[in-house]
Amino acid sequence: MFFIEKLGGFLIILVPTLVAVAYLTLAERKVMGSIQQRRGPNVVGFLGLLQPAADGVKLVLKETVIPTNASTFSFVFAPTLALFLSLLG
Repeated sequence: MFFIEKLGGFLIILVPTLVAVAYLTLAERKVMGSIQQRRGPNVVGFLGLLQPAADGVKLVLKETVIPTNASTFSFVFAPTLALFLSLLG
């Protein structure tokens, strides 16, 4: 029960934050598009409001490519270690 309450509280904070970041990114793209006098992300759905969902689907379905001559452990572990160390310091 305690775990479910903590998970629910975490999701209540995480999901709106992710949605807000997605739509702030959309707003940034629209502003950059107008500054550069180009169309911008208005092609997915009504006024581009589905663009963040399309970006999320693209991120989830993106394939991880590991070079054949690279050490798989180092290729995966090095960025993870760098992220962990940057969060510590």
